[in-house]
Amino acid sequence: MSLPRNLLAGLVLLAPLLGRAEPVSDLLDNLGSFSALEGDFVQQQYSEQGEFVARSSGHFKLLKGGYFSWEITAPDSQIVIATPEFLWHHDRDLETVTRRPVAEQADMAPLKILGGEASQLREQYDIEPAGDDRFLFTPLAEKPGFRQMTLSLHDGVVSRMEITDRLNQVIQLEFSAVDTHPALAPADFDFQPPPDADLFYYDE
Repeated sequence: MSLPRNLLAGLVLLAPLLGRAEPVSDLLDNLGSFSALEGDFVQQQYSEQGEFVARSSGHFKLLKGGYFSWEITAPDSQIVIATPEFLWHHDRDLETVTRRPVAEQADMAPLKILGGEASQLREQYDIEPAGDDRFLFTPLAEKPGFRQMTLSLHDGVVSRMEITDRLNQVIQLEFSAVDTHPALAPADFDFQPPPDADLFYYDE
């Protein structure tokens, strides 16, 4: 029995979408399979013209529920810690500490993708396969924190992120020694400013 022509045409148009949905669903299942992540990173930044700007490296921790730690150990010493309420930034070299409400920090959105729930990610981003184990995230918000991001996996573990920000600058992140089952708790993200640091609180 042959299919009606209009139904056949509809299936032809739908086929690419069906093929696209499966790897995206697999990605979201993968991101939903862990509650915490920990590992090392190397970050490189490039200008809109593609010129190299800076390189840094360090260690990160993530716990679902709104907890994140991003510690730069080279070439300088800084740490950024996010909790459900605040975003702390401690520049150890300058001996300064800033605190801001997390709700205002749209630029953290790429990092939040790793700890996002599948339903939220589907609502907030257009997600498309971009090659073997690579996925392109495009924000759907009117004023997003970044233009687009490519997430790469290796053996099911996040290995790379490339982010194009609102100024068309590119940030490349390479991850290594990633542990998908670290023993982390909210207390691991507690932060107390050093007594000799200059404090700048932008939530008061």
